[in-house]
Amino acid sequence: MKFSKQALIKLKNKNKKLKPSKYKKLKRDGIRGRIKGTSQRPRLSVYRSNENIYAQIIDDTTSRTLVSCSTLDRTIKIEITNGRTCEASRIMGEKLAELSLRQNITKIVFDKGPYLYHGRIKALADGARAGGLQF
Repeated sequence: MKFSKQALIKLKNKNKKLKPSKYKKLKRDGIRGRIKGTSQRPRLSVYRSNENIYAQIIDDTTSRTLVSCSTLDRTIKIEITNGRTCEASRIMGEKLAELSLRQNITKIVFDKGPYLYHGRIKALADGARAGGLQF
């Protein structure tokens, strides 16, 4: 079930029958229709929870995850004290870039999902750029 941007805004403004979780899912599906990862330029998908942040590099043509990383990984958890900081996201972005460069992935498409490009999402993207990935 995909809606146009105007339909999403109308549904959000009505806010009578649409729960926030349902609105978030509709927004994510609308973004997914525009952003596709290929084998030359895979998609960097980000999920942010209250405690941690997770990222995957996905090839949508074959529906395979090429590289994944999170603040729960052992190598990252040693360097950070808390998974919900921008510093932890930046370190994770650098580690993700390092892992993807080992697999000869240099160019990606950034999929922020339903989240704003601000805070931890921006820190992860900046860390990935500093690590050598090109968006």
